Amino acid sequence: MKLTFWICLALIAYTYFGYALWLWCWTLRRRPRLLQAPSSMRVSIVIAARNEAAVLPAKIQNLLQMDYPREDMEIIIVSDGSTDNTADILSKLTADVCPIILDQSKGKACALNEGVKRASGDLIVFLDARQQIDLSAVTHLAACFADPTVGAVSGELLLDSADASNGEDGLGIYWRLEKMVRKLESATGSVIGVTGAIYAIRRDCYQELPAGTLLDDVLIPMQVARLGKRVLFQPLAIARDRLFAAKGKEFSRKVRTLTGNYQLLRLAPWLLSPSNPLLFRFISHKLMRLVVPLLLILLFVASGLSHGGFYRVIFWLQVLFYAAAAMGHLVPSSAKYRPVAVANTFVMLNAAAAVAFYNFVAGRNNVWA
Repeated sequence: MKLTFWICLALIAYTYFGYALWLWCWTLRRRPRLLQAPSSMRVSIVIAARNEAAVLPAKIQNLLQMDYPREDMEIIIVSDGSTDNTADILSKLTADVCPIILDQSKGKACALNEGVKRASGDLIVFLDARQQIDLSAVTHLAACFADPTVGAVSGELLLDSADASNGEDGLGIYWRLEKMVRKLESATGSVIGVTGAIYAIRRDCYQELPAGTLLDDVLIPMQVARLGKRVLFQPLAIARDRLFAAKGKEFSRKVRTLTGNYQLLRLAPWLLSPSNPLLFRFISHKLMRLVVPLLLILLFVASGLSHGGFYRVIFWLQVLFYAAAAMGHLVPSSAKYRPVAVANTFVMLNAAAAVAFYNFVAGRNNVWA
């Protein structure tokens, strides 16, 4: 039991802290150079939309104000079997937007494939419909492609909450840790995944997505890395969104993302083979988080069954931690206290991983966010 305890504790610590520490140490000895320069490349912005009539007008207006030369930029929006007014809105904007209207919904991956087929740019910039992006975002993304070793570039998603406290609660802390890992990955080579709301790729690096792919923002950059190109994180290319106020929505989003991680292993088994140049990072950043729920259970049981004062203390600290998480869920107002918020978020994320495993085994995959 004691050996089980220490193995589980070490793996959990590595998942959340050790991997980031390893990356930081790597930056001290190796930091690849990056050539950036103003770009004159033609850019195709591709957006897959389903039932986005409420946000499309504002999104299109946002894109038309970009500081990237208008003559070098095209906007392609794919309506994937929308049942609201999305198609009607697009059909009236043909002067500014190249619309693609799909009568039946085939999922986001198929919609992206259709958009790329129509694209004429050297660079493809993928955006979501909901978020507003800073006016210089496309310019910052394109500048990174002056370096011929770069195949894809991720922007940054900034989340705001209604009470302006997202930087203090558990989800805010989680997002800051995630961004720190991405910055370190970029500084030492390549990031594993990109920000789905804003990222760019060389047109000739794009490979058609399998139907039903949940995580285009992981599979696409991994395919780019497999071609020998770098995948970078550009924090100056910013998309802005609101943190989900309802914890249920954030939970559902995490379940979908984590289910997508399981799905990737079926769609692209090469990710776990030596042909994946980022195999170590993929395991450390993505797969280890999927096994943490099991490790937490084993840690709890092992500490409870092990003899000694140290293990007793650790066991009861875990009890208090999970009690705080339960309080944060049952009494939302208690989440204003940081320890409660952190405990609640940590348990929520790992509960999402457990549900994701069930969804994958049961074949319950949703092709849209």
